[in-house]
Amino acid sequence: MPSTIEWTDETWNPVTGCTRVSPGCDHCYMFAMYPRLTAMGVRGYELDPQEVQLLPERLDAPLRWTTPRRVFVNSMSDVFHPLVPYEFVTEMFDVMCAAARRGHIFQVLTKRPGRALGWWDRNQARYGGTWPAGVWIGTSVENQKYAPRVSVLARLPAAVRFVSAEPLLGPVDLRRWLSRGDVQWVIAGGESGRAARPMDLAWARDLRDQSLETGVAFFLKQLGGRRGKRSGDEAMLDGRHWREYPKHKKEPVRAP
Repeated sequence: MPSTIEWTDETWNPVTGCTRVSPGCDHCYMFAMYPRLTAMGVRGYELDPQEVQLLPERLDAPLRWTTPRRVFVNSMSDVFHPLVPYEFVTEMFDVMCAAARRGHIFQVLTKRPGRALGWWDRNQARYGGTWPAGVWIGTSVENQKYAPRVSVLARLPAAVRFVSAEPLLGPVDLRRWLSRGDVQWVIAGGESGRAARPMDLAWARDLRDQSLETGVAFFLKQLGGRRGKRSGDEAMLDGRHWREYPKHKKEPVRAP
């Protein structure tokens, strides 16, 4: 469905439900949205939000889209959650491969890059050792403790790898990965909602500067806040908006 998430156009959720793995998950919007969706009787939200559900009837949705768009995959779950079988992940990737030929870009964001690597090691032969074109892969880094996730992400031979530093809960130094070309896009954003933890603008500014220094695209999604997330025109840093996207590399990238 069309998305209000600033860096994407559409969300596609063939899986729902997830479990928390690090502090960035504490106030995840998925848990906040679940009760409303349950009350509305929306398929996929009948169970507890920590119960992972596979929804195979949603798999072919991107094949019906004719207008190219950026698609956030499993905004209400994690493609690489341990309760999502690798076989189902492969079904999702097969759909993404087919739909990407129509110009769609799929944005896969995970807090479990190790499991993404495990899936790829087992299935890369299916794709000729070449990461599927049109599929971007990213990981979440909310503070420096979780920056090593990027080292795992870097082992995936995607043309576009990205970091989502949201909610940004502390300073993050990505220079070692940015300077090596391990990351092509950095997204930063504050936490929103009643229990939102504040984001120091200096943390976002530092990530912006790291990106500029290394020629990496930078996207400031929102500033966060308890009464309003300050997105859109309000998401300004040093007097301007930062809404950069990576260049979409169409050439195939083979496994090392």
